[in-house]
Formats: sequence, C-alpha cells, structure tokens
Amino acid sequence: MKTITTQNGKIIITVREKPKLLHGHVLIRTEYSAISPGTEMILVRQASDRLVTLGYNAVGIVEQVGDGIQHIQVGQRVACYGAPYVHHAEWLAVPANLVTVVPDHVDPQEAAFAGLGAIAIHALRVAQLQFGESVVIVGLGILGNMITQIAQAAAYRTIGLDLREDRVAMLQERGFSHMYHSQAEMEERLADAAGRYGVDAVLHCASGPGEQLINSSLKWIRDRGKIVIVGDLTAEFSRELMFGKEAQVLISRAGGPGRYDPQYERENKDYPIGHVRWTEGRNVEEYIRLLADGRISIKNLITNLYSIDDAEEAYMNYRTPTETIATVIKY
Repeated sequence: MKTITTQNGKIIITVREKPKLLHGHVLIRTEYSAISPGTEMILVRQASDRLVTLGYNAVGIVEQVGDGIQHIQVGQRVACYGAPYVHHAEWLAVPANLVTVVPDHVDPQEAAFAGLGAIAIHALRVAQLQFGESVVIVGLGILGNMITQIAQAAAYRTIGLDLREDRVAMLQERGFSHMYHSQAEMEERLADAAGRYGVDAVLHCASGPGEQLINSSLKWIRDRGKIVIVGDLTAEFSRELMFGKEAQVLISRAGGPGRYDPQYERENKDYPIGHVRWTEGRNVEEYIRLLADGRISIKNLITNLYSIDDAEEAYMNYRTPTETIATVIKY
C-alpha cells in the first residue's frame, strides 16, 4: 500500500505491507485522510534521515473486524484518529476505541478531520467552561475555526481573533459577530461580548513566541480565569500578571484521555464511562455527532483536494503563506 512519509524535509510516497489486524482492531480501506498542518509541518521541518510517517485522522470503509468487536460492522463508513494506527495510507488497522461510525448523510471529507475535531473538543474541555461562560479563541485556522464553531454550538459567549482578515471574514459570514482581526478593536469591545468581569478562558491556537500573547490574555481574563495553550506556542508569561488574577495556564494535549496510553489504544481497553466521561474516542464520536446534527460545518474550510500521488504538492502549499486552510488526501 502507498503511505505518505517524510525524510530530510522531503515528502516521499512509500510502499509498505498492508497492516495486520490485531484483536480489538478494525481494518479500514481509506477513502480520505486530512492533513493537520500544525503537527505535520513541524515533523516535515524537523525530519532527519529517519523516515517518518505522516498523518493521524482519516475516514474509510470497514473491510474486516477483529475479535471482540460488536459495535462496528463490515461495510460501514468510519472516522478514525490517532497515530501510529491512523496515517496517510491506503489501508489502516485501527483500535476500535479510536473508530466511530459515520452516518450516511455526513460528508466523508468533513469526517476525515475527526482527529482535529477531537483535539478541538478536548481543548474546550480542558478550559472547563460552563453554560453561559465566555471564551476568546486566538488563531482562526482550521483548528481555531473548529473550536469557535463548537464553542458557539455549546452556547458559550465566543470571541475570535486572527490577524488574517480572510479567516475572520469566514466566520463573520456565518453569523459569528465577535470575530476580530485587530487586537485593539477586540479589547475595546470585549466587555460587550463577554461582560464586565472579563472572559472566563482564552484558548491559543496560534504558534510561535507566546510571551506577548499570553500576557495580553492574562489581562483579558476574569479573576481566576484560564489560559489554555492548544497550538505550538512557547509558554512564557509574566508571573506578576498571573499572580494578580490567580490564573491557570494549562496545556491541552491531543484529543483527550487515552491518548498515548498503550492499554487504551493498542490493547483497546476502554476507560469506564463512570470514571472517564470523555475519552479521545468519545470526543471523536462527538465531533461526528456535531457534523451529523448540522451544528458545525467545515466544508468551506476545505480548500484543497489531492490524490495521494500528488502529496508533495499538497504539503508544499503549507511551506509559504497561501490561502490554503484545510487539505484532504483522496485514495
């Protein structure tokens, strides 16, 4: 099977053996996989002589079901998340904990972003927002856009900030009124959007040096508010500002509890729902439900569709500033 890999900064189509099916796993014939530009471009830039496999979210048709699986059937379309089981490849063998059924009316290209959807949902869960509370999302690329839509669907007071006017306009056109490309304008109108006490949380989906952004965020939040770092942002900030609000600065790691736990993933041992309500697998399910119910949509974010043989061109778009937001690989 064909697989997208990187080595020495180059994109390489590698031919590998079809994966073997383990107990508790399902074999999937991939229809689409989605590029995660933040994580994957970091891997491409840092690539050495060692061949690294790219990708972590996809959608496809179940061709075989391993022992011990009852809730997934051969022939169903499913979304899946989580390297090293999910990547850009023609066939995937994935633990059932990381797989969810996609209803027929859901666009499979949107479903291919199941991993990013789970990451977006988990970031909001880390902030522990409650009904009626407020959140600022900084950085409105594919991940920030998803978080903004999900926050609005959850009835949080939602404010967005991005220096790119086109990204702000995409959300404004969908009726999101508090989206800004000017930090000064956002700060001027923050009380109108979030109330006079300040916002309850700020989620950072941007990358790069974080000191200035985080220090600004510590001024936006209410007393004992939260800063959640979702993107590749350096965690430097003023202790004085943090102390003054007794603020929390948190990191959101991947798609939720279970990620990087070999017992949950490889061995497919689920956490009891009474003890862990939202695992990474249940967050994937929730992303698909939001698509199915029409509460969120990312169709207008998908700017590029490439066959796996044209993967090098797909990644080239992310090396320089372009209009590319979301890219799907077709099999």
